[in-house]
Amino acid sequence: ENTEDLYKGMEFEIDGGAVALRLITRRASERIAERAFGLAESRKKGRKVVAVHKANVLRKSDGVFASACRKVWRGHPGVNFSEMYVDAAAMALIRSPESFDVIVTTNLFGDILSDEAAQLVGGIGLAPSANLGDKFALFEPVHGSAPDIANRGIANPIAMLLSVSMMLEWLGESRRDPVCGKAASSLRTAVNAALERGVSTPDLGGKNKSAEVAGFIARQIHDGRKKG
Repeated sequence: ENTEDLYKGMEFEIDGGAVALRLITRRASERIAERAFGLAESRKKGRKVVAVHKANVLRKSDGVFASACRKVWRGHPGVNFSEMYVDAAAMALIRSPESFDVIVTTNLFGDILSDEAAQLVGGIGLAPSANLGDKFALFEPVHGSAPDIANRGIANPIAMLLSVSMMLEWLGESRRDPVCGKAASSLRTAVNAALERGVSTPDLGGKNKSAEVAGFIARQIHDGRKKG
């Protein structure tokens, strides 16, 4: 959930310190939980949602989030549901990442865990992200900008390309456009081909430049269209 939590920026100073207010509402919690369970239901296998929180300490705010997830779960009996404290989840992601399918959590915890999960598969250079609203959505790489490596040809383009794939997938689903869905699949398949053949930038141990990786992926898509 990325509209609430400590990231609302409601902070003020007091003598000798500062206070940050944490906002968690039932409406936003139920909305993101519905999205999580819907995503799990779309899976061919797995179909499991883990709600990550710290309600044993943050009894009021995370209590609202946890109870909202339980309420939504009752409307999705075909999905397995469990809860996990955020510190235990951080360990479990390292120990047994394959045990997770969909994780639903609050803004701050999700920000941290998503970067941890990205590192498990090779780093933030591979990690796309989506900010999904009811009608609109924004897609971008997790990593943001990297001015320190600008114009050196070593930035990994895959996170951006996978963000584009996610955008096309969302457009295909939300607009019921099969062309977008097919384009999303083609792009993801081409990215997978690059990774399988070792066409990668230095952050993944490769020797290719950014343009070489992007060019390989573009050719894979072009060749796939000719075969299709």
